[in-house]
Order: sequence, then C-alpha cells, then structure tokens
Amino acid sequence: MSAPRLGFVGLGWIGRMRLDALAEAGAAEIAAVCESAPDRLAQAGEAHPKAARFTDFDGLIERAEELGLDGIVIATPNALHAPQTLAALERGLAVFCQKPLALDAREARAMVKAAREADRLLGVDYSYRFTDGAQELRRVVQAGELGKIFSLDLVFHNAYGPDKPWCFDPRLAGGGSLMDLGVHLIDLAFWLLDDPEIRRVRGGAFRRGERLSLGRLTPSGETAVDDFASAWLDLQEGDIVGSLAVSWNAHAGRDCVIRAALLGTEGGAEFRNVGGSFYDFELERFNGRSGQVVTRESKDWLGRATLDWARRLAESKRFDPEIERSVRVSEVVDGIYGR
Repeated sequence: MSAPRLGFVGLGWIGRMRLDALAEAGAAEIAAVCESAPDRLAQAGEAHPKAARFTDFDGLIERAEELGLDGIVIATPNALHAPQTLAALERGLAVFCQKPLALDAREARAMVKAAREADRLLGVDYSYRFTDGAQELRRVVQAGELGKIFSLDLVFHNAYGPDKPWCFDPRLAGGGSLMDLGVHLIDLAFWLLDDPEIRRVRGGAFRRGERLSLGRLTPSGETAVDDFASAWLDLQEGDIVGSLAVSWNAHAGRDCVIRAALLGTEGGAEFRNVGGSFYDFELERFNGRSGQVVTRESKDWLGRATLDWARRLAESKRFDPEIERSVRVSEVVDGIYGR
C-alpha cells in the first residue's frame, strides 16, 4: 500500500498544518502546492522542493494527470470549496476539504452526488471527532453505558473570532460563527448519536446583539455575517432535545469554550476544552453527584482527520457514503439561518 500523491490548495495555517502532518507521518507524497500568496508558496516549496508549485488552482488541475495526483487537499475560502471540489472530482481526484463542506445544503448535495458518480473518496475536516475524548464518548454512547440519551448541549465560543477578512464577507464565507464553529458541533451530534432524525430546528443568528434576517445573510451588497447563533433541535421522534450556542467575540470569560454534554438515563458525560485552551481537551463521565475525568490530551489530535482520510485513500480511492452526513450538517445550518 503506497502513500498517495497529493496536491495542496491553500497554504494558510490550516492548510500548512495538514501538509506538515501528512509529510511528518510519511502518509503522503507532497506532489504539488498551490497558493496565491508568494511568501507562503515559497516557504512550502522550500520545505518540499520536489513539489510542483502553482499560484492558481486551474493550473494545478490542468497538470493533475501529468503529476500523477491521487487527490487534493483544499484549504481555501468557503465559497471555493464546491467549485474546486467538483473540478477535482471531474478529473478523477479524491478530495479532502476544509469545513464547512459547502455554503449550503444544495451545494453539499451536488458535491456528494459528484463524488458518488465519480466513485472517488470525498472527506471533510471535522477534526474534533478525532480527539481521544470524542472517540471515547462515542464508544460510551454506542455501548449504551449512559443508557437512553435524552439531552445534548453543544457550545463553542471563540473570544477572538477569525482574523481573515473573507470570513466577514457572506459571498465568500456563506455565514459567520455558525458556519465557522457550529458545523463542528452539529457534525459531532450526528456522529455521536448515530445519525438521529432531525424533526425540527428552531434558532436564530445575531450580529452585535441584533437578530439577522435572511436577506442580510444573502450575498447581495453590504451584508453582515453572524457573530452569535443559537438553536433548539428536536431529534429522533422528539426523544432527544438538543441545544446549540456558538459565538465570536462573546463575553465568555476565557479565550475559548467548547462543550458537548450528554445526559442519559444511566449517566452523563461532558467533552470539553480545558482552561480556555483551543487545543487541550478532556472527557468527564458523571454518575449522580460524582464525576471522573477519563481522557485528557493536547495538540496531537490536530492532523488526525487528514491522516485518516489519507489512510482511507491509500486503501481505496472509492466513494465512502460516510460523507453524506455532511449534507445533513448543511441542512441544519440552513434551517437555523432560515434559508
């Protein structure tokens, strides 16, 4: 089983982190790098001198067959995910895409349909699944150790918000904190609970404390993206109630608050960040008034989603229906935004 030959599109912090994780693990051949910023492209090229360099995506795609690429890793603004993924799949390439997969459910369905028809592996970076805590929490839930789950509380507050201008342009981002942070939590809910049916979604998005209407979230002229969103989710025939809250720049008392807390008839559990850290996580299990921390970890989890996709690609380029969950994530986001 040989390592796949990959091209990397977008070499900001996230894109470069994925490239380095694969290179350090020997899980891929770095065959091409693509970045419009000259300094980033030069740094990646110097670190991987055998990789072909490109300043535009079309140039890379045109030479994909010549370079013998098996797939590409996309870390570009949200609005480029769909067109770049579709172009790559049309060329027979597998794709690993930065989250969110798409701007909305319509785009997500088109991308998954294209991957299915091309019979190519399509993955998206929902990285929190690959933390030790989330993995153990899923095992606990799947084994029935918490009994019947009836409550789910999901929170992600980022005291800083993004530092890239495109994140505040709805034409490029498709939304704000909900698209940036909420998709991770929605994906976790589906993944932890084995894809429960969504009966109803009620929620709203806000900017500086003012509720945003659908018109202000559409890409037309001067528009705003949300810095806060919350929702109530009615899951699985009403047997599970879920709550969701996400924000940029909220008064959360620390750099970051991440939490996925579950209550069941036989116990409870909370997956959370530690001390406001973006990288340190733990899982605590609860029984009545007592609790026990069962996992704790730091940055080692960051590249695991990419490594998992590369491993699956090395085994088979074929379509994996697991990606269909990402369409449901986009449907929930659309429901909260009211579109």
